[in-house]
Amino acid sequence: MESRDPAQPMSPGEATQSGARPADRYGLLKHSREFLDFFWDIAKPEQETRLAATEKLLEYLRGRPKGSEMKYALKRLITGLGVGRETARPCYSLALAQLLQSFEDLPLCSILQQIQEKYDLHQVKKAMLRPALFANLFGVLALFQSGRLVKEQPRKALVDILSEVSKATLQEILPEVLKADLNIILSSPEQLELFLLAQQKVPSKLKKLVGSVNLFSDENVPRLVNVLKMAASSVKKDRKLPAIALDLLRLALKEDKFPRFWKEVVEQGLLKMQFWPASYLCFRLLGAALPLLTKEQLHLVMQGDVIRHYGEHVCTAKLPKQFKFAPEMDDYVGTFLEGCQDDPERQLAVLVAFSSVTNQGLPVTPTFWRVVRFLSPPALQGYVAWLRAMFLQPDLDSLVDFSTNNQKKAQDSSLHMPERAVFRLRKWIIFRLVSIVDSLHLEMEEALTEQVARFCLFHSFFVTKKPTSQIPETKHPFSFPLENQAREAVSSAFFSLLQTLSTQFKQAPGQTQGGQPWTYHLVQFADLLLNHSHNVTTVTPFTAQQRQAWDRMLQTLKELEAHSAEARAAAFQHLLLLVGIHLLKSPAESCDLLGDIQTCIRKSLGEKPRRSRTKTIDPQEPPWVEVLVEILLALLAQPSHLMRQVARSVFGHICSHLTPRALQLILDVLNPETSEDENDRVVVTDDSDERRLKGAEDKSEEGEDNRSSESEEESEGEESEEEERDGDVDQGFREQLMTVLQAGKALGGEDSENEEELGDEAMMALDQSLASLFAEQKLRIQARRDEKNKLQKEKALRRDFQIRVLDLVEVLVTKQPENALVLELLEPLLSIIRRSLRSSSSKQEQDLLHKTARIFTHHLCRARRYCHDLGERAGALHAQVERLVQQAGRQPDSPTALYHFNASLYLLRVLKGNTAEGCVHETQEKQKAGTDPSHMPTGPQAASCLDLNLVTRVYSTALSSFLTKRNSPLTVPMFLSLFSRHPVLCQSLLPILVQHITGPVRPRHQACLLLQKTLSMREVRSCFEDPEWKQLMGQVLAKVTENLRVLGEAQTKAQHQQALSSLELLNVLFRTCKHEKLTLDLTVLLGVLQGQQQSLQQGAHSTGSSRLHDLYWQAMKTLGVQRPKLEKKDAKEIPSATQSPISKKRKKKGFLPETKKRKKRKSEDGTPAEDGTPAATGGSQPPSMGRKKRNRTKAKVPAQANGTPTTKSPAPGAPTRSPSTPAKSPKLQKKNQKPSQVNGAPGSPTEPAGQKQHQKALPKKGVLGKSPLSALARKKARLSLVIRSPSLLQSGAKKKAQVRKAGKP
Repeated sequence: MESRDPAQPMSPGEATQSGARPADRYGLLKHSREFLDFFWDIAKPEQETRLAATEKLLEYLRGRPKGSEMKYALKRLITGLGVGRETARPCYSLALAQLLQSFEDLPLCSILQQIQEKYDLHQVKKAMLRPALFANLFGVLALFQSGRLVKEQPRKALVDILSEVSKATLQEILPEVLKADLNIILSSPEQLELFLLAQQKVPSKLKKLVGSVNLFSDENVPRLVNVLKMAASSVKKDRKLPAIALDLLRLALKEDKFPRFWKEVVEQGLLKMQFWPASYLCFRLLGAALPLLTKEQLHLVMQGDVIRHYGEHVCTAKLPKQFKFAPEMDDYVGTFLEGCQDDPERQLAVLVAFSSVTNQGLPVTPTFWRVVRFLSPPALQGYVAWLRAMFLQPDLDSLVDFSTNNQKKAQDSSLHMPERAVFRLRKWIIFRLVSIVDSLHLEMEEALTEQVARFCLFHSFFVTKKPTSQIPETKHPFSFPLENQAREAVSSAFFSLLQTLSTQFKQAPGQTQGGQPWTYHLVQFADLLLNHSHNVTTVTPFTAQQRQAWDRMLQTLKELEAHSAEARAAAFQHLLLLVGIHLLKSPAESCDLLGDIQTCIRKSLGEKPRRSRTKTIDPQEPPWVEVLVEILLALLAQPSHLMRQVARSVFGHICSHLTPRALQLILDVLNPETSEDENDRVVVTDDSDERRLKGAEDKSEEGEDNRSSESEEESEGEESEEEERDGDVDQGFREQLMTVLQAGKALGGEDSENEEELGDEAMMALDQSLASLFAEQKLRIQARRDEKNKLQKEKALRRDFQIRVLDLVEVLVTKQPENALVLELLEPLLSIIRRSLRSSSSKQEQDLLHKTARIFTHHLCRARRYCHDLGERAGALHAQVERLVQQAGRQPDSPTALYHFNASLYLLRVLKGNTAEGCVHETQEKQKAGTDPSHMPTGPQAASCLDLNLVTRVYSTALSSFLTKRNSPLTVPMFLSLFSRHPVLCQSLLPILVQHITGPVRPRHQACLLLQKTLSMREVRSCFEDPEWKQLMGQVLAKVTENLRVLGEAQTKAQHQQALSSLELLNVLFRTCKHEKLTLDLTVLLGVLQGQQQSLQQGAHSTGSSRLHDLYWQAMKTLGVQRPKLEKKDAKEIPSATQSPISKKRKKKGFLPETKKRKKRKSEDGTPAEDGTPAATGGSQPPSMGRKKRNRTKAKVPAQANGTPTTKSPAPGAPTRSPSTPAKSPKLQKKNQKPSQVNGAPGSPTEPAGQKQHQKALPKKGVLGKSPLSALARKKARLSLVIRSPSLLQSGAKKKAQVRKAGKP
């Protein structure tokens, strides 16, 4: 049936008769019955009823104009336009017209769009084409009848139409649509737009009609301002530039009156209105005018009030909900720069103009501006030159500078000093230079990049003493001296630039076209500056020792060029260059570091490639790798991302030479117990001051513009400080306060009522004492607070340092997974994970935890390669496995225990994969010492280092603890992972699970759950021989049978869960036996299950019993017993005397009616049974079965239909039948009779002796035999076994084929 149209009327009782819908599709439940009845009455044929319903609907909606009723009414009326009844469509159309006329805020375009979407002629079906056509017709008719098409902007629609007609047509109809009165023309944007259209297309006709008109005269300028204001208001929601504004701009440019238009109409008119839509119109007009203006006109526009007002808007629009025009202006500028690639002068003029809009010296454009990518090479070179010139000699007069209202109100005179403006400008310029290189490093010329890099390096570390022609940077002096604060900002920007040059270039990482790194060129330039000591000097002068270190560094660089083919030589060169540049920044700290690096490099390159780690070394001198690791740790302590990358690169080349002592240096940093309690040898530096230097000036105006929010935060901070102060009051302060008050007699005793009040002098003395006491207490509180903040800051620095040191660990486990030292990382990483999981409140702790867990899980435990040369570590690893498993069992939660358990599995993998002869000898000695020879490893295990007895004992203890301990952190997936990765342990661990199947409730549930997953694993099956596997299956079956003896007697939730797990395990056991083709005796199990059927039926209505019943009958079906369907039949049976026994539902399945059934089978053997049970006839007989049903019936034992085994019949020829079993004809019963083999009963004695047996010989009693699978099926599933009882045959086509084969003579 088709779904009912929501617009079609539906009686109130129809909804209840049709039944409850699954979901409230149309939102009907939200609306009242009265509201829904309006749409009924609208579609009625009586005119009075329709009009009254429409009027009531409008009154109802006027009280709820913004509610969901309005949306539903529009949807219902639009749907009604296309209903099938012809008399209803005009009614809905008229109601829609009245609704649109009453509510003018409803946009007609939206209504028309809804009509077009619902009745799209291209998507509608062919049968619905006619109603869709009428719906479109009546929809347009409703829009016209609303009267709003004529009322809403008719001139705008007229202008749109006239802009498409030809000039001849426009010239003909112009007198009819345009009045010759100038006052009418300047009365609305539509009239003026029509005038401008005529002036553009038919100027001669317009001149005859109106005469000569000067729109930019003194008399007309105020009118133009009002017209533009109306146009701005009309596009307030659309946020676009009105076409009339752009037409006026083009007219002003055409008539050479642009300066007058811009000054008087835009700046003096619209901008002075203090009306934001008008201001946004000015901003959009500025952006749209950029491609139309000459260089002189651009200078006029970019130095006026509009661009200044735009800068104020950018500075003040900081709140999230405020409208920000900057992204729209960026689009205008980007479009302009992209469109005038052949005019670099105009490009440069616009970019310089926007960079000159400053707020007290700070430009309003961001340092990273995406529009720079559209600059042509000449314009980019000119822009970089302008930035450098403004940095050296700032021209504050050329800037369009402004101050916000809050800045003007500030009384601090230092905010208005020119030095502050110069600092803010220089800081912005240096970061703009770096961002240009960062964003355009692929397109920029190498010479321009080198200019920027040399400029940043020179002004970071050097000062000009005397200009020289050999160094161009010395030719331009500073008009304002470069302060230390500004020089620190330049130094920070330089290292950011150095990182960009070192990592992001296209040709090679950090290399120029000559093949040398950029850092190498910068070091050569620095050496040139150092050699010109008469002209240039360093900001921090070098001592003789520091200068020698610099010269030795250059000599080492030349030596490294001889080893340029080696990868580690390039890494050493990068490290040496970077530390050499840091020598310019901090000579005292970097001098000794540079010398140690040079020594390590010489020793590293001078040793043999395959040097043994056991080579004797002078104990007085540490190996070079340990010294270099200490150096790398010291470099990681610096807050430099570039230094972090260089340290990773260098460590990747030296980690193959790592010694245990060098690794211990790294672990000492990561070990929380030592790194927090002891004094670290590595001093962690902080760049918070530097960041504060960068951000203080940028955020100053934000703080001034948001005083109210800051005052609220300060008040909240004061309240929190008061709370902290109350919490910091200790008992000692209270005692001191009591002493002062008692000394001043402010606290009276028992006779205080008789004492006189304190005098003025005593009160003054008491006030002074109290003031001094509280001042001391305030100092103590502040000292404690400062100490607390200091400790928190140190902790944060330590955590950040540990995160950076983890880079070295990641490099080691990634590049050297086969190194034996990797095994030493397990417990330190686990220690970090344990601590971070306990105290992972801060973001740093979270980052540390995530990074450590990622390294531990993905790079270490899941690595494809691992150590294959343990040497003498096998014994220690066995002890570590035992320790890790024990620690996993003692953890407070499962996630922490999982990491420890996975670590033990990783060590098992390492031990299993090692084939050292010493390990094998040691393992064999342990086995000879007194172990069961049955547990001796054979095959591949005999050649590995794994001590199977020890490992089995460890995991057996863990498994027993998991099964018996109530709140064990171990979980089922952990042991499943153990069984799948190391199935050799299952021979010893599975018997433990079997023992606990009949134990207490919790161990029984966990053991059943583990066995369910384990028995289906191929890895586990491959570790057992066929007799062992069969024996294990028999043990599991016996235990499960014992559990099922109490089936249906569950009183608690735990007992119910126990029964569920036992039945689930039984079904898994059946599937496994069927897959493995095992033969098991199921006689006892069948008797137990049938014995519990009655108790199971008594609890059928308890909570959660449906799942239990499904599992029970699933097992019984496997044993050949079908689930009775009497309850389902009785539940759906309708007591009616005339109703046919064949229900409609069963007719759908293809059963024949009574008149089509065969009568021959009933006529031959229709005599009643000898035991007095009449044959089912008439209405009591069940429906006849088809051929498929009869074939399935032949394959079943008839006495098992109700779940009971067959027994000998008390009378010859009449088998016993349960009352619930449907009667069958004698002939059919004879055909279905088979010797029952489930309970061992012999065949029925009533069977004729001469009757042929059309079946193959059945297997012995209670034995599961093999099914006749094809050779291809046996080949595909070599380990696949099929469980079969005498009453269980294969399903599907194989079952039918076997029945037919058995039936042939």
